[in-house]
Amino acid sequence: MGRWPPVPLAAAGKGGDRYWDVDAARGAAMIMVILYHLVFDLDNFGGYPIASTSGFWAAFADASAFMFVFLAGLSLTLSYRRAARPTFGKYLGRGMRIFAYGMLITLVFRLLDYGYVIFGILHLIGVSIVLAYPFLRLRWDNLALGAFVVLLGSYVGARDFVAGGAAGVLLAPLGVLPEGLMMPDYRPLLPWFGVVLFGVFCGNAVYLPWRERHRAGEPPGRAVSALALIGRNTLFIYLVHQPVLVAALWALGVLAPPGVG
Repeated sequence: MGRWPPVPLAAAGKGGDRYWDVDAARGAAMIMVILYHLVFDLDNFGGYPIASTSGFWAAFADASAFMFVFLAGLSLTLSYRRAARPTFGKYLGRGMRIFAYGMLITLVFRLLDYGYVIFGILHLIGVSIVLAYPFLRLRWDNLALGAFVVLLGSYVGARDFVAGGAAGVLLAPLGVLPEGLMMPDYRPLLPWFGVVLFGVFCGNAVYLPWRERHRAGEPPGRAVSALALIGRNTLFIYLVHQPVLVAALWALGVLAPPGVG
């Protein structure tokens, strides 16, 4: 009841039958992330009174992160269904690689003195790829488990737990806020791993059954094709977009380079 049956590889999008619709949605999410980070940079590093961490822009940030993380979960079901013999080692290696990229972002932000990225969205996705592996064959179970994780994360967030020192760093992935740190990017496992599980549920219970009955055809127009191209390269774009944004703002005189005040 809670698992999907085996399907032919051709039905899972092997070969030239790409999931352009998922790629396009991921591309749209990436553009939303870039736009929010531009607003955040202008507010926090450029001194513009935009209020990027409250009101509309806070909701916009959460919406873009939700899309990004949800689609990461959905994409895990696509890669799992496409693989002839999916192994834990494949997902462990992929998760560790993405987590390492997250740590690179952590290092860069500290070197630039732009805050602490202790557990940002790449850290979350890297760890979630590993944690989600046992659930990639499940459907409705993931909806229930995802709801539980989100509710638990909401409870932790509502209690405003704070920890200082090493404890704050170690507990940050669970939603306990490190004391006195400005974090430009913070997406803890509680509640965000629940969003990954929602994506896995949707992939197995909704999207893949629909794709088995229908072919998506070609992208309808250049704009969607461009979004799909962005969506196929989101990891690279995510890694370079902040340095490009900051460098452009430096060049325009909007931000002061590190050490210049």
